[in-house]
This record gives sequence, C-alpha cells and structure tokens, in this order.
Amino acid sequence: MKVLYPFVISYNKLSDKQLNYTLFISSQIKPQNYVEAKRHPKWLKAMESKIKALESNRTWEITDLPSKQTPIECKWIYKIKRRADGKIKRYKARFITKRYTQREGIDYMETYSPVARLITLRYILAVTSIMDWHLEQLDVDNAFLHGDLQEEVYVDIPPKITTEKEN
Repeated sequence: MKVLYPFVISYNKLSDKQLNYTLFISSQIKPQNYVEAKRHPKWLKAMESKIKALESNRTWEITDLPSKQTPIECKWIYKIKRRADGKIKRYKARFITKRYTQREGIDYMETYSPVARLITLRYILAVTSIMDWHLEQLDVDNAFLHGDLQEEVYVDIPPKITTEKEN
C-alpha cells in the first residue's frame, strides 16, 4: 500500500508537562454522530440545551412536508470547549444542515455570510494595545443572524425531537 502523506508524530521534544497535557487532551474523544452521543448524559444535555435555544429563538416550526419538497439533511456536530489550563469548560453540540446537498438555482438562489475581516480584528487589537485597554474574549453560546428568507426552507427534524406529525 502506498502512503500518500508519510509523516511521523514525535513527542520526543515535549516537556513532561506538555506531553501529559497532549495525551490528556487526545484521550477525550468526541462522538462522530448522534448514535454515539446519545449514550452519554453530557452530550444529551448539550443537545437539549441547543434545542431549547433554537426553540426559544423560534428558529423553526415543525410542519408537514409539502409534496415535491425535499428537506435538507441535518446532523449534530460535537465539540469540547476548554479553559486555558486544558480543563473542560463545557460540552457543545451544534445542529447543522448539510447545505452541500442543495443545488444553486433549484434549492436556493444565492448565499451570503457576513464575517469580520481580519484587518478589522487587527485594528481592534492595535487600538486596544495603544490605549492600554483590557481585552477579554467572549464565547457567545447562541448567536443568530436574523435575516428574512424569501423562500421556504425545509429541514429534517433533528434526532432527539419527537413529533406527532407523520410527514
């Protein structure tokens, strides 16, 4: 068998403290899918928290799927958020759609995702440094852009949600 990207990971140059930290971090495995995650209460709690946030923001409405409509597939993504010392801060679950299953011109017309440019971040850091201001990082648990959609979008119901609707 031919190895396309031969590389070796070596821990030889790490201090004992760095080695212990690296091995500790890599020993904690995130679930790859809902079936794996539902076995662990910490991930179930993270999913419940996300579902409550989505419901409180009225992100969706459970409805019957109209004929000739295809729902966008979805899945859960899991991440372990850590403090600076490596201790676990929280378990985070995100519910995402598989947008790559859509076709431009058929399922959607255009996409737009506003993001901050790197130069903006550099400017903020420079001003903060010049003014000798205190800077803190903020992790927003549940941020949404409230845009108005011109079309109806149908998404599969996420695992863990039960409904009395058939379709």
